[in-house]
Amino acid sequence: MMTLVLTACPAGLRGDLTKWLMEITPGVFVGRPSARVRDELWLRTIELCKDGKAILVYSADTEQGLEFRVHNHDWVPTNHDGVLLMLRPSAPATPARKTGWSTARAMRRARRPR
Repeated sequence: MMTLVLTACPAGLRGDLTKWLMEITPGVFVGRPSARVRDELWLRTIELCKDGKAILVYSADTEQGLEFRVHNHDWVPTNHDGVLLMLRPSAPATPARKTGWSTARAMRRARRPR
């Protein structure tokens, strides 16, 4: 069993993949092709995907029972003690917040009669 998730890929690629897989929702394909067909579909996806993103998850004879492949994606498969995990990129650092009174409070205070 395999699942292929496409993001921002050409419509022609989606149409091409429907010859071998079922599209259960826009950009999400599932099916049971042979390993050879799966590998060819992945190569075709990489070739036609251009700037889009793709993730392939398929059944494998591993402890987890599945494997991942990614193309142009932020998340990266990482081997951690024999277990394949998806490494999520860290969030960008948030800028330090200013401390002290807000500008609105300073304006209200300036308008208040003494």
